[in-house]
Amino acid sequence: MTQPEPSQIDRLLAIMARLREPVSGCEWDREQTFATIAPYTIEEAYEVADAIERGDMSDLRGELGDLLLQVVFHARMAQEAGAFDFAGVAQAVSDKLEARHPHIFGDDTSGSSQTERWETIKAQERAASGATSALDGVAAALPALMRAEKLQKRAARVGFDWPNPAGAEDKVREEMAELDEATGLARAEEAGDLLFAAVNLVRLNGIAPEDALRLANAKFERRFRAMEALASQSGRDFAALDLEAQEALWQAVKASERRETS
Repeated sequence: MTQPEPSQIDRLLAIMARLREPVSGCEWDREQTFATIAPYTIEEAYEVADAIERGDMSDLRGELGDLLLQVVFHARMAQEAGAFDFAGVAQAVSDKLEARHPHIFGDDTSGSSQTERWETIKAQERAASGATSALDGVAAALPALMRAEKLQKRAARVGFDWPNPAGAEDKVREEMAELDEATGLARAEEAGDLLFAAVNLVRLNGIAPEDALRLANAKFERRFRAMEALASQSGRDFAALDLEAQEALWQAVKASERRETS
């Protein structure tokens, strides 16, 4: 009797188990640990975001597969350690989704908004897990910019926040002055304070700091490449130009962009 084809997730789990097989598996895969795989997991998540930003659906499919592989890899190592397996991961997130959507899977008819329900339920979950601070649960491994925003949002939930952007603007100016006056090792600390204050100001203007900086990075890269191209078209080496000439190219690129969008 012909055996049914395994599901693609079963196939992936079997491949990972084979790669991790102690004797005949892949040497590289066998040597990995949670710690050594973690950087790849973070990298793959960013590559998913990059594919989305570029609108490349074919690439997105591949990147999502690479990210799924990271989940499967971690789950396999946990299974080998007797902690949990992939089914346990899927069950945990399914249980969480159902618990966080009582208006869909339960009998919640309170009429509160999705955001209010979500935050209330997450707060209850943190309390049940033994959290003692409003900041508990903000992962230390998050990129610093993203973590700063999350810490500020958590503090804001318990009232510790500027009532409007004006206070945050003043704080940015204060931190700029302190950085200017700082010396030695204190300069790094003051620079961090300035960045943290800037995140606060951007957040209070209703803008996600991570999204804003991504846009700024993309704009700078686009303009810088255009400057290099302009220099090359006129037979000049951009790196050999003095700052005044480079600034002239920068302004030319900006003017060209304004004409294209006007």
